[in-house]
Amino acid sequence: MRARLNSLVLSGEKTATTGLLSEYATEGEDLEQVGERLALVDDHDALVGVVEVTAVDVVRFADVTWEFARSEGEGHRDLEHWRTGHRTFWAGEGSTVTDDTPVVCVRLRLVSAGAGDTPTGAEPGGAPTGGTG
Repeated sequence: MRARLNSLVLSGEKTATTGLLSEYATEGEDLEQVGERLALVDDHDALVGVVEVTAVDVVRFADVTWEFARSEGEGHRDLEHWRTGHRTFWAGEGSTVTDDTPVVCVRLRLVSAGAGDTPTGAEPGGAPTGGTG
């Protein structure tokens, strides 16, 4: 799944991602911050790109908009298809998601592709500060 999601980011189709707020607490992770740069790594931990966080919002699952869901770039037909897919995924991970479950909606901008040296319109400089997959 990582390779597929990375390819969507690198192609420009995926400019957002959603996570469960509870996962951040479980994993002892802070929420992403606007301006933070994150490394995209492959299954062998090789750098394949760098993204910059452009927005972070915590909302109820039921309040995720179609505009946001569509920006995840994963081919969902409509908002209900997106919700069903995400509920199914998280259920497989052991988490039950209701309309009231808080989710973290993160918007991303591709900064560089490859080993971090192929700019995609970003200002020069700035090293990755975290990791996503």
